[in-house]
Amino acid sequence: MKVKICGITDLDTALSAVEMGVDALGFVFAESKRRITIDCAKEIIRVLPKDLLKIGVFVNEHKEMIEKVVMETGINVIQLHGDESPSDCDSFAMPVIKALSIGSSQDLLQADEYGCEYLLLDSPKGKYRGGNGITFDWSVAARRGLKGKNVILAGGLTAENVAEAIQIIQPYMVDVSSGVEVEGMKDKGKIKRFIDEVKGRKENENIFIAR
Repeated sequence: MKVKICGITDLDTALSAVEMGVDALGFVFAESKRRITIDCAKEIIRVLPKDLLKIGVFVNEHKEMIEKVVMETGINVIQLHGDESPSDCDSFAMPVIKALSIGSSQDLLQADEYGCEYLLLDSPKGKYRGGNGITFDWSVAARRGLKGKNVILAGGLTAENVAEAIQIIQPYMVDVSSGVEVEGMKDKGKIKRFIDEVKGRKENENIFIAR
């Protein structure tokens, strides 16, 4: 099971997460308390492993701006977390994650319209399009089924509930942001506990996997 830590804003946290075995890091370029500048993201990404997924998160952004961020920072996956259409997603030459806000089974009907590499299932919209720390009814997605889709599960995940979420949804990857924070800041202890829970490591194992 793969893990994405979203809302990275500093190098120390990024490198620690990599050492702990994270598979993807998310950098938010949209309105958010975790928003990062192009220059800061570039400085972090340039020292990260090449095979790590470095995901740029955008909300209803112009294609030209997204491509500028990709070119300047080294982002290698684009996450579209707004009202982007299937054609918007198809217009990029690199892998795309399309985020869907799930409030009911009707919201999952959109899934078949998108042919992008990944679909991210998130909780309904709050103040921001993501990172609001709220879960949705996972059984809705489980009943609908998304065979053939690389599903990324987000929305209110923590070390305490992620095992249950994985059991119900069986996603390709889980995505956490506020669930590994203390007072709005990423917490290394919470990141480690989350990754260890997802990867099935024993709590007393103090083994970091360098990537």
